Amino acid sequence: MIVNKAAFDALDAATKAALQKAGAEAPTGLDGPANSVDCAITPPRPAMPTKPFQIPKTILEVIATVDVSEALDADDPRFVQTQEARGSQKTQKRLATKFGLDLATRQLLAPPQKHVLFFGHIGSGKTTQLRQYAKQFSQTGRLFVVEVNVVDHLDPYDLQYTETLVLMAQTLLERLHTQGVAVDGSHLTKLQAWFSDRIQTQEMARDLSLEVKSGGELGVGIPLVARMFSAITTAFKTNASYKDTLRTEVRNSFKDFAAIFNELLRDSETVLARNGLGERVLFVLDGTDKLRDGDSRRFFIEDARQLLAIQTLALYAAPLDLKYGGNLSARQLDADIVLPMIKTNERDGSPYPPGQQALREILLRRADGALFASDAEIGRLVDACGGHPRELLRLLKLCCEFAEDDLIDAPTVELAIRQLAAEYRAFLEREDYVLLHRLDADDVHAGNDERTRRLLHNLALLEYNDGSWRRSHPVVRTLEGYRLLATGAT
Repeated sequence: MIVNKAAFDALDAATKAALQKAGAEAPTGLDGPANSVDCAITPPRPAMPTKPFQIPKTILEVIATVDVSEALDADDPRFVQTQEARGSQKTQKRLATKFGLDLATRQLLAPPQKHVLFFGHIGSGKTTQLRQYAKQFSQTGRLFVVEVNVVDHLDPYDLQYTETLVLMAQTLLERLHTQGVAVDGSHLTKLQAWFSDRIQTQEMARDLSLEVKSGGELGVGIPLVARMFSAITTAFKTNASYKDTLRTEVRNSFKDFAAIFNELLRDSETVLARNGLGERVLFVLDGTDKLRDGDSRRFFIEDARQLLAIQTLALYAAPLDLKYGGNLSARQLDADIVLPMIKTNERDGSPYPPGQQALREILLRRADGALFASDAEIGRLVDACGGHPRELLRLLKLCCEFAEDDLIDAPTVELAIRQLAAEYRAFLEREDYVLLHRLDADDVHAGNDERTRRLLHNLALLEYNDGSWRRSHPVVRTLEGYRLLATGAT
C-alpha cells in the first residue's frame, strides 16, 4: 500500500514504524496533491445475503426476535409511519427549517451553527424517528448526515461532552473515508499531534497503540487519525483508570481541539460541496437521551458552552424531563421540539383511530395475528400501553412468557398487564398516586415540579400532543393505590 508522502513525513518515528509493520510502504513520491490526503479505499466486503422479512408466527419466534430497546433503521420493514398518530405532521418540516433546509425545493440557507434538542419519552421511538429524518435530509443532497451512536461507542450512563466531541470527530472521519473524501492534510496532522499530546504515560501510550494496531490495516491520513480517535473513545468506555485522565486532558486542551475540529469541518464541507455530497455537515446524535438526571443537566446545561464551541449543525436526542427542568434557552440551545406520544384517545377520552391503528400495526409486524385468540386481545394491549411503543412491546413479550399452547388469550393479556403494573408499584409513592389522579381528573396543566418531572421520566405520567395535556400510564390506573383514590377511599 502506497501512502501520501507529506502526511507520512509528518508522523513521528514510532507511528511510522507501526504503520510499516501494519503493511504501509514508505512513499517514494506524492500520492495526490501535497496539501491533501487521499487514502486508498478498501473495497467493502460483499454483503451477506439476508432473509426476507417474515412476521414471527410462533411464541418462541416472537421472544427471539423482539428486542424492546431496538431502534429501527430507516429502511426496516417493521417501521410504521406515526406522524398522524402522534399529531406530529409538522415536526420534520420544523426540524429541516431550523437547519435552513427547505424539503420541498431542496434549497439550503443554513445558519453558521445550530444545536437542536429533540425531546421525547424514553423508548417512545426518538431514535427510529431520527433515522427517518436523517434519511430524508440526506436525500436532498444538501446535508451530509453523520449519525453518531453514543450507546455503541461510549457509556451513556457516565457521559460528558469530552468523549462525545471526540466521538463526533471520529465518526466524521470515518464517514469521509467511506465516501472517499480527501481533506487538507494539515488538519489531519494537527489532529494526530493533538492525539499524541494527550497520551501522558508510557503505559497509556502502549495500551492505546495496541488498540490502534488491533484494527488491522491502517493506511494513513483519515484512516489513521480515525483509528487514533477510536482508541480514545474505546478507553473512555472500557478503561476506568484512563477515563478521568483523558477527560482532564481534553478539557485542558479543549480550545485547541475545538479550533482544529472547526477547521476540519469547514474544509470537509468545501470538499463535500465540490463533489456534490452536501453543503453542510449535520451530526445526528443518538443515546444522549439516556443520560442520568445529573449527567443530563451537566451535558446540556452546564457544558452547553463547549458543545456550542463546535461550529456545526447538530441534532441531539434528549430526555423529556430535561425540557422542564433546565433553563435551556439561556444556553442558546434550540429546545422546543418534542416527539409526542402516540394517542390512543383524545383529551376528552374519545377514541383516536389513527393512533390505535398505528399501534396495531407496530404489534402485528412483530407477532402474527393468528397468535391472538381474537381481535379483542390486540385492542386491550393497545389501550394498556398508553401509546408508548416500547411499553407495547414489553406487554407483548410478557404475553409470550405467560401464554399457554402458543395462544395469547384474554387471561394471558391480563397477567401481562398486572406484571407490568407491578414494576410501577415498586417505585410509586402515595404522593405520586395523588398527583397522577389529580392530573387525570383535571385538564389544567399542573406545572413541572420535581415530582412531575420524575413521573414523566419513569413513564408513570405520559405527555401528548404539544405537551398541553398528560395522563397517567394505563397500567398504573390498575394499581390499588390509584384505584382507592378513584373510588374516594383514603
